[in-house]
Amino acid sequence: MRFDDGRSIYQQIVEYVQDQILRGTWEEEARLPAVRELAVELGVNPNTVQRSYSTLQDEELIYNRRGVGYFVAPGARERSGRRRRKTFENDVLPRVFETMEDLDYTMQDLTDARRLWHTQQKEKA
Repeated sequence: MRFDDGRSIYQQIVEYVQDQILRGTWEEEARLPAVRELAVELGVNPNTVQRSYSTLQDEELIYNRRGVGYFVAPGARERSGRRRRKTFENDVLPRVFETMEDLDYTMQDLTDARRLWHTQQKEKA
């Protein structure tokens, strides 16, 4: 994982876990990597991962079984998807639409760019 210097690492780890849940990599009731395990994997302090897991627990996306570890909460994918969609609609889309207006970029241009992106993703796989 590559971290963006402009944002807190713990929040980027929160988003990483949310991504894994949204993509179905970590399904409901699946055990998450242990705090120390994920810290080593990402090259961060275990306290940072713990803070991320605490945030995810507060958001009811994961839960802790004392002495066993953290698990994906039932309904986490749906809740995470709703939150991310709302953030996308409120924070990202307005900037995209503004840029599209500035560049006279049409919805057809956007559709074409999406098709190209999908093709490139398939070629990478």
